[in-house]
Order: sequence, then structure tokens, then C-alpha cells
Amino acid sequence: MTDKTDFKKTLDSYRAKRGEFRILHLPAMRYLMVDGHGDPNSSPAFAEALGALYPVAYKLKFASKLDLGRDYVVPPLEGLWWAEDMDSFTSSRDKSRWDWTMMLMVPDWIGQGMFQAAVEQAGAKAPPVRLGDVRLESLSEGRCVQTLHIGSFDDEAEVLERMHHEFIPGHGLRMDGKHHEIYLSDFRKVAPERLRTILRQPVL
Repeated sequence: MTDKTDFKKTLDSYRAKRGEFRILHLPAMRYLMVDGHGDPNSSPAFAEALGALYPVAYKLKFASKLDLGRDYVVPPLEGLWWAEDMDSFTSSRDKSRWDWTMMLMVPDWIGQGMFQAAVEQAGAKAPPVRLGDVRLESLSEGRCVQTLHIGSFDDEAEVLERMHHEFIPGHGLRMDGKHHEIYLSDFRKVAPERLRTILRQPVL
């Protein structure tokens, strides 16, 4: 039995510093994903998405440990966010207009067969409402800019304004792809002012 892998400690994609914008190049990574729309604070679809992702993620973790001898910590929740008008993330923060994909990273040694088995196991008793919407998919973001935000999600706007309108164009880059957040803190348990969130934007 190998030691338990904690991807937050081993992958560069989970490293960021507050007040520092960093350019990094990311390989394709695989995620459990569920899509949705609307305000995450009030949309039932958001809670239902999380309620489907986590059971599958933990079934995969246990299968990896028991069947493959490779244990790991389930990685932090991540989200892709977008809207027709991207200013809804900065100046207006109109959450009702947001589209999103919530995600949990899956190690590259997990195959499609293990994923399908995990979905079946998660649905064996009291299946989550959106279990059928969970998919395993690869995400290729390539070159990105990211930073660490500490504080409430509603206080992200100033950081994103600087990232989108100062750092990215100032380095001869342009935005490409969807706004990406990585939740290093459990927002169900941690006070808003102490939340640690990686903010990422793919660029060209």
C-alpha cells in the first residue's frame, strides 16, 4: 500500500500566492463534472450538483485504494464560471446570469470503467438527484494566469478587475476560456473572510 497522495501538495496547479499574478502552463487534467446555471447561493441545481459529485468522487477514491493500492485525498472542489457578459463577474456581479460547471479532479490512473462502476455504486441506495449528469471529462487549459484570493467570494471583483484589465493585457495576453476557481477552503464551514480561493484565467 502506497502513501496517500495529496494533490494540493504535489501539483503546481494548486499553488498560488495572495497579491501575485502568476503565468503557468497546465497539462490536460481529468475531472468529474456537472453543469448548471444561476446563483450558487440560491439555485437548487448548485446544491444538487455537489450532492452528485462527492459520492462518485469518494467511491472512486475507495476503489483506487482497495483495487489499485493507490490512496489519495479527494482534491478540492473547483468551478468554471462564465456568462454572456463577463462584466457580470466584476462590475455587476449578477449571479443570476452565471453559468457554471462544478468539478472534482480525478487522478490519471482512474479509468472509464472505474468511473462507471463508481456511478453505479453511488446510485445503489437513494441516488443523488443529478447523478445521471455526472461525467468524466478532460480539460485542457494550457497557459493560464492565477492568483490566490483570501476573503469573501463577493470581494473577488477587485482582484478579477486587475487580472482581466491590467495584468493580462499588460503582458500582451488575452483571455481565452472560462473563469476557473479552486476552493481551497470548505465554504460550508469556513467564515467568508477566511476563504482561500485560487482564481484562474486561461490566456493566449
